[in-house]
Amino acid sequence: MLRRCVHMDIVVRGKNRSVSSRLEVATREKLGKIARLTHDAGRVEVEFSEVRTARIDGRQLCEITVHLKRRFLKAHAAASEPESALDFAVDKACHQVARLKDKRVSRSHPRRANGSVGNGAAAPGADDGDAGLDGELDETPRIVKTKRFVAKPMDPEEAALQMELLGHAFFVFTNTETGHAAVLYRRNDGQLGLIETVS
Repeated sequence: MLRRCVHMDIVVRGKNRSVSSRLEVATREKLGKIARLTHDAGRVEVEFSEVRTARIDGRQLCEITVHLKRRFLKAHAAASEPESALDFAVDKACHQVARLKDKRVSRSHPRRANGSVGNGAAAPGADDGDAGLDGELDETPRIVKTKRFVAKPMDPEEAALQMELLGHAFFVFTNTETGHAAVLYRRNDGQLGLIETVS
């Protein structure tokens, strides 16, 4: 199932469902948009699934994961037909890739404005106040979900960009400046905090 398309390895699979050859061919053709936007995409994974819901227009799901050199992007969409879900997800993925390119351009040509970060500045550290992670724990907290993933090496600025692109409130990574595991998170005041392990 793994084939070379331009310079991207593309994996198309179904979760609890089959993927027709017609849908797979359409998927590989539409992913050409991503290949034209960036040369950093080495691998793209596309997963189709179907959920039971009262909404007929949201039963077909498509999730796209784009693996770039030092980060990854995710986009997902739901529709009544898998082809439509694919179109929406591809558009979202392309939008994220375009945003990433714009961020890289702005980072290579920084502008100093009111409180803006200058060239080479890292994400704000965790020692700038006592505000913690968004949200407070319940009186009887429970672990309801567990995720495991590889903490990719990057600097705090790159981690902040990755967190913004994914839309997450926190991001776990390996800080290339120190070699230690770290967590970047959004504080209640809207700024960023950095928690880092020490040996």
